[in-house]
Amino acid sequence: MRMRTVEISVGGFIVAGVLALVMVALRVSGLSISSGESDYRLVAHFSNIGGLSVRAKVSMSGVPVGKVVAIEYDREAYDAKVTMAINSRYDNIPFDSTAMILTSGLLGEQYVGISVGGDDEFLAEGDEFDDTQSALVLEELIGQFLLNTVEKD
Repeated sequence: MRMRTVEISVGGFIVAGVLALVMVALRVSGLSISSGESDYRLVAHFSNIGGLSVRAKVSMSGVPVGKVVAIEYDREAYDAKVTMAINSRYDNIPFDSTAMILTSGLLGEQYVGISVGGDDEFLAEGDEFDDTQSALVLEELIGQFLLNTVEKD
């Protein structure tokens, strides 16, 4: 009987460990089982999205308020169309706010940062940001620097 108790407790410990690993994997990847909260969609157009990917976070003042749900090429505007799902708790984003693609750290992941405007009207389901700032691509900056140094010589 003593051996059976040890086997059951070891089995329970292994099951708890596997569940903990699954939870850590979900947390790290940005996935969730179910949030239970509603959201609304906002759209932004960028000339260059750099390394932005689907499921990237959307933040205001450093606080995560949503995530990127779709990235597609807009054939009419010749730019990238980024669709974001914003948590409905944050339904007071002013109409003149700016969406920017930012990088966390020197070599970190890219995300969408919203710089809050001062308008009295708020963005609603399906609205688009009028003002956007594309990602800074390191290769482009280096190319511009090298081009400027060559032109000076």
